[in-house]
Amino acid sequence: MAGESGLGTWDDTDAHEREVLRQAGIALNSRVVTLWEISPKAEAVPLATGQAHPAPRDIQLNLDRTLRQWGAPIIQHSRWIGCRLDDGDHWCVAPVRTRPAAPPPRKIERRSRERLVLELAGLSLGILGAAAGSARSRLPPADALRELARQPSVIAHEVGNPLTVALGHLDLSIEAIRDAAALDPGFRAQLLDDLGHVATGIEQAADYLRSIQDRPFGSAQLARFDVTPVVRSCVTLERTLARKREVTLEWQSSVDSLYLFGDAGALYQVITNLIRNAVDASPPRTVVSVTVEHTGETLRLAIRDRGAGIAPEHRERIFESGFTTKPPGKGSGIGLAVVREITQNMFGGTITVESALGAGSTFTLVLPIPAQRR
Repeated sequence: MAGESGLGTWDDTDAHEREVLRQAGIALNSRVVTLWEISPKAEAVPLATGQAHPAPRDIQLNLDRTLRQWGAPIIQHSRWIGCRLDDGDHWCVAPVRTRPAAPPPRKIERRSRERLVLELAGLSLGILGAAAGSARSRLPPADALRELARQPSVIAHEVGNPLTVALGHLDLSIEAIRDAAALDPGFRAQLLDDLGHVATGIEQAADYLRSIQDRPFGSAQLARFDVTPVVRSCVTLERTLARKREVTLEWQSSVDSLYLFGDAGALYQVITNLIRNAVDASPPRTVVSVTVEHTGETLRLAIRDRGAGIAPEHRERIFESGFTTKPPGKGSGIGLAVVREITQNMFGGTITVESALGAGSTFTLVLPIPAQRR
């Protein structure tokens, strides 16, 4: 099949996956349904179709008229399933994933019949691929460490249990304050109100952690997600660590709600890494600020510290895997490399750093905003 059709070998896809493609084509009035994989050159490489001899024009996906036009990230090695809708250049595609997509906003379904069929087929292919991937050999130790550093579920596991304990103690404290007769009523009311906000923040963070803790190791859940709860959860969780270092963690956002496409847990990993680095670099009684802005067709997220700054000779290397200026045992040199990889490859964005010795550093993420549902 590597001949005139341009497809890869059928060995790339087993009989079960080809049958999924064939059945999807039947459900779509005998259209040619194709499976593609995004290459390192950001090209859609056709792997297989449900028909034995498809026409070349039916398997050559136009990324400019599909993913790029819709603002979806072009992620290396991601897989997509789709078909041509008519004799022109109109396509319908869906990602190959291992879990269903999130419900539509306000529960109003706007997906077409073709899109729903392709999403179900993509889900079937994702589950088949996950089952086949479970038998793969283990990674070398260096690659395994790098992969582990990218797993948001690791953070969820390490932080989730202490967070639950903290929430339990907070509830006990609130009950004790309510029962205390010696407190001024006005002061008690204000204190209870403040602690209620703290409890709400912890509950939101814990809910978010639970949502990412159960995902399969190494999986990426690509879907639309609201960026604001992700940033809020990061700040809430990291504020306790910052306080222990006598650093104040603040955040300001001009964005009430804005949806990106990708893995929400991966963005959580990026922001958490940057906040922790900023706190580590900050002297006591200083402020680390997190700002979120909607600028044109991009989302700008900046993390600024007032630390010692980064030496000029190190700025070009800080995103290299394995490079760190921290003492032995304090840093692996993996964090910022993962931050750049996720930012560029998953969200199609950029990360830059501005730093001055003695004045601190600012890391800025600029992420393209996909078309928003109305």
